[in-house]
Amino acid sequence: MKTESIVPFFETLADANPQPQTELEYSSVFELLAAVLLSAQATDVGVNKATRRLFALASTPQQMLSLGEARVTESIRTIGLFRNKARNLLATCQILVDQHGGAVPRSREALQALPGVGRKTANVVLNVAFGEPTMAVDTHVFRVGNRTGLAPGRDPLAVELTLVKRVPARFAADAHHWLILHGRYVCIARAPRCAECAVRPWCDLGRKLWRAIPAPTIGQGVTDGQAG
Repeated sequence: MKTESIVPFFETLADANPQPQTELEYSSVFELLAAVLLSAQATDVGVNKATRRLFALASTPQQMLSLGEARVTESIRTIGLFRNKARNLLATCQILVDQHGGAVPRSREALQALPGVGRKTANVVLNVAFGEPTMAVDTHVFRVGNRTGLAPGRDPLAVELTLVKRVPARFAADAHHWLILHGRYVCIARAPRCAECAVRPWCDLGRKLWRAIPAPTIGQGVTDGQAG
């Protein structure tokens, strides 16, 4: 993607969805951390169904520890890798209680020291809970970054570092939300909905495939009305 295309690309996404939000359901920083930890290789819809049951029983690290592995595991058994995730969640809760007074730390190093918490999860928590302009690269962001030419990279870290370098500061806080939602609902993996894509004029793939056909205006496509 040409450098001069980046601002109109994000302006179009922002016009469609001025205040993008994560689709994971949570009511505290701890619940956000737990939900993101559980979301690996699972859909947000599936995680939300599980965490509604789980958070009704335990909504703090100490309550989760008191609940115990068997009941945590049973509460989240509908999501992938639920046994490993239950063990990681409880190990994380133990560290939060023992080392952080039950609070979620706000440094990347401390977050990534928690079991089951990788760079992407840490970036989500830093961004959503603490307002830092981090770039959390999931499969959607990785795909959109490469397909559009905005942030080509062979692995998530390469895409993240390119996004940090190329995304203008005024879009940085919301950028990964727009990219996730765009990848989830429009720039989907197997059959991207280019005919409905309002950012097609600035996308490398879109410009190759749709040179002669005008892109839709805002309201006809992109992620408007899709975000939770």
